[in-house]
Amino acid sequence: MAQPVVEVRRSRRRRRTVGAYREDGKVIVMIPARFTQAEEREWVATMLQRLERSEKRRRPSDESLKRRALELNTRYLGGLAVPDTVRWADNQNSRWGSCTPADRSIRLSSRLKGMPGWVVDYVLVHELAHLLEPNHTSEFWAWVNHYPKTERARGYLEGVSAAAGLGIAEDDVED
Repeated sequence: MAQPVVEVRRSRRRRRTVGAYREDGKVIVMIPARFTQAEEREWVATMLQRLERSEKRRRPSDESLKRRALELNTRYLGGLAVPDTVRWADNQNSRWGSCTPADRSIRLSSRLKGMPGWVVDYVLVHELAHLLEPNHTSEFWAWVNHYPKTERARGYLEGVSAAAGLGIAEDDVED
């Protein structure tokens, strides 16, 4: 993997702390002005690793998404809703997730990446519940409501949708 462009910003006011963030396709690393070149190299490498780890946590892979779905299935659905595939989908612009019970596949909108984990977990539980009950029946919602943060996550997604003008209704987290 190619190394990102790094811009080091030294500050006389910065005494001990080091920080890093992404801006305009670059990684900005902020360090105290007194650091030597060797300390700068060491801290740049450290901060690049930290940034990468942090971004991986916020943007899980398809494999980690499936692992998470299996954990949630065991915890909240008694292990009864086993998907064959779980993956991120870049082409889901009108819903947060979808499930095809016939082939036991689940897709989550890539727009969920970076949202709190408990929100992504809710969408996963919602889609897993479709493997048990394809329609939004009372039985379906009974399964979904095993997840303790259901109402909170629904409110969060409604807020995101309204603020962004996405027009995604709650029922668009569906099949």
